Amino acid sequence: MRRMRHAIATFEALKGLAAFAAVVGALDLMHHDVRHLAIELIGRFHLNPEAHYPSVLLHYANLIPDANLHALFLLAAGYIAVRLVESYGLWNDYAWGEWLGALSGGIYIPFEVNHLLHRPSLINGLVLVGNMFLVAFLTVQLWRRHDLINH
Repeated sequence: MRRMRHAIATFEALKGLAAFAAVVGALDLMHHDVRHLAIELIGRFHLNPEAHYPSVLLHYANLIPDANLHALFLLAAGYIAVRLVESYGLWNDYAWGEWLGALSGGIYIPFEVNHLLHRPSLINGLVLVGNMFLVAFLTVQLWRRHDLINH
């Protein structure tokens, strides 16, 4: 069980660090013409700008200049903090780390189910199953911890 908890803690820390890297990258992009960069990227890979993914990239490149950066930064900082605190709590076998992991993972399940229903794919299914496993594992750990205290 300790190995599994450490694996989950490592995964959560990696998610937090990846989000941090994404924020740093996004902040760096703020000083560039993002639409021009997207067009250059699409051209470099000889993609059709009318195809689904290149058009999505262009759509979001158009949204970035008008984004509320302060709100996005606060949201990202909160996400990063939760992931890293959760990772610390799980790694060190704190009950609050298991609670935080189960609750923060459980919040995503309805959204993942909805996403899977509207865009069924193997990846979306695996993400949902993986998250459900993580929440179930942490819930069982909390239940066992509760039984140990009460008996």
